[in-house]
Amino acid sequence: MPEITRLSLARDWLAKATEDLALARAAGTLRPPRYGGGLFHCHQAAEKALKGFLFFRGAAFEKTHDLRELLILCRKIEAAFDALRNDAALLTPFALKYRYPTDLTEPNEQEFQAALAAAERVYRFVLSRHPELHPEPA
Repeated sequence: MPEITRLSLARDWLAKATEDLALARAAGTLRPPRYGGGLFHCHQAAEKALKGFLFFRGAAFEKTHDLRELLILCRKIEAAFDALRNDAALLTPFALKYRYPTDLTEPNEQEFQAALAAAERVYRFVLSRHPELHPEPA
């Protein structure tokens, strides 16, 4: 695939990640807060940022919501992605946890804030490695 097309589509992945971050933040401001939904969007933002990086770099990846698996692929391209290991481990369960009616208690604000910070770190890290992926180019 031509690089310009990869760049354009990778920016689309990051635009979706930006949208998920906005939705996560908004979930925390609702009254009452919807931390469960916010955690899902934190996970989604990180997933889409990592997939955008992989897509841009021409790396194949399977359909997965496991951020740890995506991070392994990213680390094969750039070892610096190892810095996100803890964030990936924290966020991976939120692909499904709290998404369906269960006997789980709702997450609290501290859990939400930790996940939001992790998602923002993943997103910013991808952009720090490739600023050209910013969804709104200057």
